[in-house]
Amino acid sequence: MGNFGTNITSTTSFTLTGFPEVEGLEHWLAAFLLLLYAISILGNILILFIIKEEQSLHQPMYYFLSLLSVNDLGVSFSTLPTILATLCFHVPETAFDACLTQMFFIHFFSWTESGILLAMSVDRYVAICNPLHYSTVLTDTRVAHMGISIIIRSFCMVFPLPFLLKRLPFCKDNMLTHSYCLHPDLIRLPRGDTTINSTYGLFIVISAFGVDSVLILLSYALILHSVLAIASQEERLKTLNTCVSHICAVLIFYVPMVSVSMVHRFGKHAPEYVHKFMSLVYLFVPPMLNPIIYSIKTKEIRKKLHKILLGTRY
Repeated sequence: MGNFGTNITSTTSFTLTGFPEVEGLEHWLAAFLLLLYAISILGNILILFIIKEEQSLHQPMYYFLSLLSVNDLGVSFSTLPTILATLCFHVPETAFDACLTQMFFIHFFSWTESGILLAMSVDRYVAICNPLHYSTVLTDTRVAHMGISIIIRSFCMVFPLPFLLKRLPFCKDNMLTHSYCLHPDLIRLPRGDTTINSTYGLFIVISAFGVDSVLILLSYALILHSVLAIASQEERLKTLNTCVSHICAVLIFYVPMVSVSMVHRFGKHAPEYVHKFMSLVYLFVPPMLNPIIYSIKTKEIRKKLHKILLGTRY
């Protein structure tokens, strides 16, 4: 029986469904998604370029922002191949190993983003609650160690997922709900027992996203307590304004992510287009909006961007 399962898995392919709900409008949808990709990729590359070129931005807050931009590029490039294949070239089939590889990277970058947002909340906490020791607490070495730790944690959490799936007996042809491979979508397909996969998936969601979100809330509770102790209302608003970009980044990441998890676990009878729409929001919105938010709310980035635009105009 074990050999039979292995043989089936080795010849398995997956069919990515695209968006049959908008039949006849696929080209418009493809153009719209490619526009979102272009905004996301160009925006994040521009953020990285500005931080590299502007000496005043060589500080912990912007190092973490650079890491966030690199991660957002990773999210975009992880989904781009199958979106192009499905919507533009009408090649919906993907091989088993290719699907597992894509699934690994999509979830790896999602877990990494959660860790980066936590690190950025620590940066805001130290900057506001302990400003005199900011430069000694968040040294370049410590920031580098934090970044490496986030990457290692994400890798260790996601690494078992492909192997847990490979042990299961899949049929030769499998229909996925999305135009890319996600773990919750894949564990619906095997004919074997997926209890271990579901349990491990829930465990890493709670231990990563759950813990990170609680620690982010705790850091902002401490920040708010510190800000309320400031006598001047103008200074209080000025201090809180330094957190607006990060708060927006947290919301546009966690709200869609929680919504996707809830729909997958408790909305199994919801129409397929609901699942597709939520996953699109989850994977497309944060990489696209993060550079826009930080460009608008960060004066140094805004000034440098203005110089670049003026330079290209004349």
